[in-house]
Amino acid sequence: MDVDTKFEVPVIEFRSLDLERGTDEWHHLCKRVREACETYGCFEVVYEKISTELRNKMFGLMKDLVELPLERKQKNVSSIPYHGYIGPGSLFSLLYEGFGLVDASNRDSIKNFTQLMWPDDHAQFCDTLWIKGEMGVSDETLVRLIKYMAPPTRDYERGLHAHTDKSISTIIFDNQVSGLEIEVKDSQWIKLSIYPSSFVFVVGDTLKAWSNERLKVVNHRVIMNGYKNRLSIATFAIPIEGTIIKTPKELIDEQHPQLYKDFDCNVPPIRDRCRSQAGDITKLILALKQFS
Repeated sequence: MDVDTKFEVPVIEFRSLDLERGTDEWHHLCKRVREACETYGCFEVVYEKISTELRNKMFGLMKDLVELPLERKQKNVSSIPYHGYIGPGSLFSLLYEGFGLVDASNRDSIKNFTQLMWPDDHAQFCDTLWIKGEMGVSDETLVRLIKYMAPPTRDYERGLHAHTDKSISTIIFDNQVSGLEIEVKDSQWIKLSIYPSSFVFVVGDTLKAWSNERLKVVNHRVIMNGYKNRLSIATFAIPIEGTIIKTPKELIDEQHPQLYKDFDCNVPPIRDRCRSQAGDITKLILALKQFS
């Protein structure tokens, strides 16, 4: 079910002046980001350093990637689930195809991925993705390069099921082919249409837990129709190994009791709520059985 098209997520411009920590501009920007994350769980970012030229170049190179032979694509493997190549017909969707690039801010990681896909070298792909890596991507990241195929029937079909991200946060930008939707109310969805110079910031489950649920996570999905393929790049911020997620004491008070015990991000967490209801206890028992 769709919702009123007048509903819009915040659009926040990140200017170099605003990024000087401690300035009035910085505090104003932080306030706007916090309010957007509390209310919507996502917002649209306009960032001057990501040019239209760079975006077009990157998606042009992604077309080279998705046109590679299947046996070459399948060399993108990982011991971590969903961190390598996922082809059409997976649990994700018949229309979904994606590559995983771990530690994307590391030039060697990008170079290794490039050589795996193009043994004869593709310096342009490596250099372009590395430029992206220099634009503020954190040290621990997973980048997924994704293609959503136009549905054969040209009717509405699922490109990716509804979900929240398990990461700290996600940054998504695309080739201006629509499809990304967010759930604004139960079973009510709106399609996000962003400017060519923009991308979408999404709060992840880990950040929600760290903030003691002060920040909201939003269900999102991809629904495809029409004749054009959708290309997108999703950058997931992931805690470094051994990180313990612990809610700061400043976010705990009588109105906001602690909801999550401290947990290790690299161990499947069983997040015990301090304020358990009968339904929560049942879910916890099922979770304990799952991991026993």
